[in-house]
Amino acid sequence: MRVERLVTSGTFSLDGGTWEVDNNVWLLGDDDEVLVIDAAHDAEAIERAVAGRAVRAIVSTHAHDDHVNAAPGLAARTGAPVLLHPDDDVLWKLAHPSATPDGELANGQVLRVGGTAVHVLHTPGHAPGAVCLYVPELGVLFSGDTLFQGGPGATGRSHSDFPTIIASISRTLLTLPAETVVHTGHGDDTGIGAEAPHLEDWIRRGH
Repeated sequence: MRVERLVTSGTFSLDGGTWEVDNNVWLLGDDDEVLVIDAAHDAEAIERAVAGRAVRAIVSTHAHDDHVNAAPGLAARTGAPVLLHPDDDVLWKLAHPSATPDGELANGQVLRVGGTAVHVLHTPGHAPGAVCLYVPELGVLFSGDTLFQGGPGATGRSHSDFPTIIASISRTLLTLPAETVVHTGHGDDTGIGAEAPHLEDWIRRGH
């Protein structure tokens, strides 16, 4: 079982603004099958990275368009279902007015790939239906845009809330083992132990 990262580039649009962004697309799996975490920007590039393996699911950590804009296209190429927490349907509809996810994610749900358990953690704040994926066997967390190196994901736009993301991080993520490696939705990896001491600083600064 291994983790692979593909960086794709495109735009993020919300609340009337558009920004250039680089996204991390994560593949979790083995030589036979994978989960794709966040189908961002480029279905063709993601399909190349999958390299003929069976895609068990396309898991969306949240439905901001930069994280799901390639999801329907990748689903069409691979036959894999797109999974999303239903609390993010409002954001999904902004990105894909005429498509719907194929299945729902729920807190406590366990997905499996290559015999390995992947635990779904509902971590609202950056988005109402934001989730993180915890893989105890590998000691890794896929945090989407909930936790980054240096603090929480942004909460300045529609459908985001700072006290909510702080609650998600403090009650759910910072209770994970300190040695857990955090694979983020953008930028570099971090760790639970590296971020935990700074919680009070984030609360004081308010973002």
